[in-house]
Amino acid sequence: MTTGSATLSAATRRSIALLSFATFSSMAVQRICDAMLPELSRAFAVSLAQAAQVVSVFAVVYGLAQLVYGPLGDRFNKFGIVAFATLACCVGSVVAVFAGSLDVLVLARVLVALGAAAIIPMSMAWVGDNIAYELRQETLARVGLGTTLGLVGGQLVGGLVTDALGWRWAFGLTAVLFAVVGTLLYADWRRQQAAPLAAMASDVPLSRPGFVAQALTIITGPWSRVVLAVSFVEGAAGFGVLAIWASHLHGSLGLSLAASGAIVALFGLGGMLYMTVARHLIRRLGERGLARVGGALAGVAAIVLGLTPWWQLALPASLLAGFGFFMLHNTLQTNATQMAPDARGTGVSLFAAALFLGQSVGVLLAASLAGRMGAGTVIAFSGAVLILLGALFARALHGRDALLHPG
Repeated sequence: MTTGSATLSAATRRSIALLSFATFSSMAVQRICDAMLPELSRAFAVSLAQAAQVVSVFAVVYGLAQLVYGPLGDRFNKFGIVAFATLACCVGSVVAVFAGSLDVLVLARVLVALGAAAIIPMSMAWVGDNIAYELRQETLARVGLGTTLGLVGGQLVGGLVTDALGWRWAFGLTAVLFAVVGTLLYADWRRQQAAPLAAMASDVPLSRPGFVAQALTIITGPWSRVVLAVSFVEGAAGFGVLAIWASHLHGSLGLSLAASGAIVALFGLGGMLYMTVARHLIRRLGERGLARVGGALAGVAAIVLGLTPWWQLALPASLLAGFGFFMLHNTLQTNATQMAPDARGTGVSLFAAALFLGQSVGVLLAASLAGRMGAGTVIAFSGAVLILLGALFARALHGRDALLHPG
């Protein structure tokens, strides 16, 4: 049902609000383990690197599942997929609450990842199918706000609840959240199913090539390879290393898990701040400027956070790191949606897969190297990578047209 008028109906606005709650839940459950890694290490008597499996394995499964959900969403009801995936996350969270070993907890995180992987990309795809183009960017921003708030909430709740009540209570809270949101989504999906079928978007093709054919078209494109490679490195140096920020602040600067999680949550607040001024910055800097300046801001801030002996400096550093990172990340997202306009669902799925596989590699490397050279050094090195990545992507954007239209 493509909404072609200048305003959205009350029913459509309700669906969008529910999708925003779902994306909040999906991102929150991704980041909720970051601040609790030291506690999980103690609770299960394992190393920090072993405890980090609850983050790294989650990212691997989340990334690989994108290869399924892209084509699946093109063939079945996207909103329904989001509803059932959210309820599946509730089941996985309940298993996590009662996990008696790290292996069982990792298995629970796999179950959650399988559901969470569908929520954000399918929500964006549903908006693309159902909202008129002139309203689409604003609508995606509303859905994206849930994602950014989830990043903040996951970091903050993971630290606060683990400190105050224990890590099991944190997973219990996510189980309740998924149950409520999933039930509301399911009810709204049933309402949509009962609506008149004048509901198919006119711009959605009736037949599509197979996933393999679509994926090959994208992967063999020179510009697509640039975007996928940059997303992989960004996932590793950005989201991946972010998983050890709270552990670094807790171990090196002596802050509590709650305080560490709160400081890292400023990363997400920085992303929200970027969203409020994005329109102005896009006009002023353009895509190349956003990539270059965003990478530089995120990188310098990460270096400061990794090397400073004063926790007070970690506050503005985390905020600026998030602001700069989302400048770079959103520019990359925009280009990912244009890698293959005729196979956009599969293209976005491949982008998400590259991003989260990179995150998994980043978590594993960061946790492993932190024990050898110190978490602060690893964070500072990731900052240098982000500076270089932003500059290289800005340079690649300069030659984008030649790669998209060779000859």
